[in-house]
Amino acid sequence: MKYTRNEFLKLTGIGISGVVSNAAPGSFVVPSSDNDVKLNFGLTSYTFRNFTLEDTIKMALRLGLTNISLKAMHMPLESSEDDIKKIAEKVRGAGLNLYGAGVIDMKTEEEVEAAFTYATNAGLKVIIGVPGHKLLKLVDEKVKNTNIKLAIHNHGPGDKLYSSPADVYEKVKAFDKRIGLCIDIGHVQRIGLDPAVMLERYQDRLYDIHMKDVSKVSNEDTPVEIGRGIINIPKVIKTLKKIKYMGNMAFEFEKDESDPLPGLAESVGYVRGVVKMT
Repeated sequence: MKYTRNEFLKLTGIGISGVVSNAAPGSFVVPSSDNDVKLNFGLTSYTFRNFTLEDTIKMALRLGLTNISLKAMHMPLESSEDDIKKIAEKVRGAGLNLYGAGVIDMKTEEEVEAAFTYATNAGLKVIIGVPGHKLLKLVDEKVKNTNIKLAIHNHGPGDKLYSSPADVYEKVKAFDKRIGLCIDIGHVQRIGLDPAVMLERYQDRLYDIHMKDVSKVSNEDTPVEIGRGIINIPKVIKTLKKIKYMGNMAFEFEKDESDPLPGLAESVGYVRGVVKMT
């Protein structure tokens, strides 16, 4: 069943104001229950692209998003080995699980090599990336040598490489299973497909999820707070429970880039509530 936003808030009795009112100063608490499914909530640091790494860490902790994937503005690709290790240590020392990085474009063999060296230095488990089709054989070699997964990200309308999860799967199915998918449910919805169907269909190679909502099926990027858009979030959560998804569900809030925390907090609270109800 898909609830309207108002119906959902009435049923759960929560909202951003309700969540914040119970929070201690300097913290942000989202509803949880011992009966919640053990979905791994996370954050793509691109959400805080206009903020420092230090601020990003603080906001992730306030929201209880303990798994994080860093974008290059927070851990530059061109950094030295020592600098990458220091950044990774800072993030982990703050209490976050730095599991991945991306989205990383790979248009040349040199960029593939650089991406895996970067991930190795940072101690990452997964690269969220977009390798050219002709580079997949090299990527296959790299995942075998490093045991680092590559989750290829779909970018929706206008993406000539990987518009949909189906495009990714078709290209990678003949390669090592550690090459899989990061399904961005917003971009799936923008091309008129059902994100829940895609999540279930490609579950055997599903290694990361970008969690968001959009206002319409469109060639334009139309991000909104989760629960205000057209994606059937309860169906998505039910599907993740059904397939026993063990990867991370990383929130990527692209709206209000100069002040993303309120909208992200609302989105996290909404999804927490859906998890409790499904």
